[in-house]
Amino acid sequence: MYKGYEAPAGPHVRPLHTDAWWKVMCLTGVDYFSTLAYQPGIAFIAAGTLSPIATLVLVLLTLFGALPMYNRVAEMSPYGQGSILMLENLFPRWKGKVVVLCLLGFAATSFVITITLSAADAAAHLIENPLAPLWLRHPIPVTVVLLLVLGAIFLKGFHDAITLAVGLVAVYLALNLVLVINGLEAIVEHPEALAAWRASLFQQHGHPLMMTAMALLLFPKLALGLSGFETGVAVMPLVRGDKSDTEESPLGRIRNTKKLLLTAALIMSVMLLASSFVTAVLIPAAAFQPGGPADGRALAYLAHERFGPAFGTLYDASTIAILWFAGASALAGLLNLVPRYLPQYGMAPEWARANRPLVIIITGINIVVTLFFRADVEAQGGAYATGVLVLMSSAALAVAISAWRRVARWIPFFAIAAVFFYTTVTNMVERPEGIKIASLFILGIVIASLVSRTLRSTELRVHGFVLDETAAGFIADADRSESIRIIANRPDDGSIREYEDKVREARNSHHLALDDSVLFLEVRPGDASVFTEVLKVEGVKVGPYRVLRCQSPAIPNAIAALLLHIRDTTGHLPHVYFGWTEGNPITYVLKFLAFGEGDTAPVTREVLRKHEPDPLRRPRVHVG
Repeated sequence: MYKGYEAPAGPHVRPLHTDAWWKVMCLTGVDYFSTLAYQPGIAFIAAGTLSPIATLVLVLLTLFGALPMYNRVAEMSPYGQGSILMLENLFPRWKGKVVVLCLLGFAATSFVITITLSAADAAAHLIENPLAPLWLRHPIPVTVVLLLVLGAIFLKGFHDAITLAVGLVAVYLALNLVLVINGLEAIVEHPEALAAWRASLFQQHGHPLMMTAMALLLFPKLALGLSGFETGVAVMPLVRGDKSDTEESPLGRIRNTKKLLLTAALIMSVMLLASSFVTAVLIPAAAFQPGGPADGRALAYLAHERFGPAFGTLYDASTIAILWFAGASALAGLLNLVPRYLPQYGMAPEWARANRPLVIIITGINIVVTLFFRADVEAQGGAYATGVLVLMSSAALAVAISAWRRVARWIPFFAIAAVFFYTTVTNMVERPEGIKIASLFILGIVIASLVSRTLRSTELRVHGFVLDETAAGFIADADRSESIRIIANRPDDGSIREYEDKVREARNSHHLALDDSVLFLEVRPGDASVFTEVLKVEGVKVGPYRVLRCQSPAIPNAIAALLLHIRDTTGHLPHVYFGWTEGNPITYVLKFLAFGEGDTAPVTREVLRKHEPDPLRRPRVHVG
């Protein structure tokens, strides 16, 4: 259940399974290629007879916009974080964390809705098949069962998911290729169909320039055909690289991911153009309308019309299978993103780094979303498009800013970013429910993150120590005394007078003997948005006084961790001395949660109490 829990936290978490790039392409392809099931219908509803030209615009954006952009994303975030990591690095401290939480909200929207929408669409295709029995014609229970089966496969592991994806993609693309080739042959054999389509096109739009202008205006409605790029980068940790790859420079993985992106983009571009052209020419316009036989299933309609019920049912079965499993790449993306961010920020429990508990939680969320939308594909379309387009726009912006900082061909990337922002804004204006649903996901992630951060605030939050030679020497010298006494000092001007006054105050308040040897401990506040880090301690001598200095995002936690480290290193219980803090305790609690400092003494003792249950082995905390 908790396999992967022991893995180190952070952006370089090692994946539990890797595979050849073309196999991982099939895992992301179950989402990307499955859009062929409904994309030709969406294109015709949006653009009518102009749909092949609008699809051509989409293909050009895919090959000359999205592909080079995501190649750059793969280079800059080889562990699958995508634009989230790139934008986080542009904003310091809590600003960066807020950006990450917002983008994770959009990613959750995109990936969760991908899973639920695809399962609902698979259920719809199953129910609409003429051979489906009456007892199956209940979309909500069928969708829930499909989601449960998808979750069960991922509970077994990524290897089984990738193996299944390869088979589904191979069969589905083969059937679509047969269907498209047959459609092109039919157009050659019946040129009157092509003439009728061409005549309708010129009748509606007149001049080719007008057609181009209309296609540019309408292509944002076809933007779901770009959905595979974000999941392609999200599953990047599953791509096997070279033996010479290092964590800092996984060049083989980056190269193979670029092969994945290029191959998927070329396959999808050819299939999108061909399917859009074939369906626009061969299928009557009335069949595309809501409730019509080609509504949302244009290629399935052609499969039944041109090959009969046997091939049509086979095509339906393949479509149902790939639509159901289309959520696999999205689920894989979530299983990659969540462990790399939320536990590291203290915004999720540590067990969230293990895959299986996450699979169970995500499957539960998927079922709730399905019940909320009543397994309605159309109702989820706006949220799906919003999540995908916001992530792609953020990736375009991050790449453009990066190129601008390097002074390297930044103008094309800003132009690509402008196109994606135009597409995103257009989609939000036409389907405002998408941003509303995404806002709920963001709100849910923020609330859950704040609750988790609060509950985990009294953890040690230190996962290692680095003491310089002087600091280690101070501790070794103190170990020779009867007891190790440490005075916690808030750094001021660092003069000898400061430490003389502090020693005098400590001797008066805590009745320390004149011959008691003391160390000073100073912890400067660091980036409070960081949850855990390695504590680096330096030793400094100020006159006769020995001072241990370090920096930490949480001062009480760092003091507690260092006390425990000294106890374990020397075998003696250290004593630490504080002065009382004056002020409203509630204010100090909030200050500690937000900035890592506050009423230090009681929080230090609470951290020690939680980490060391035996009072006799707990370092002593004195306040006076």
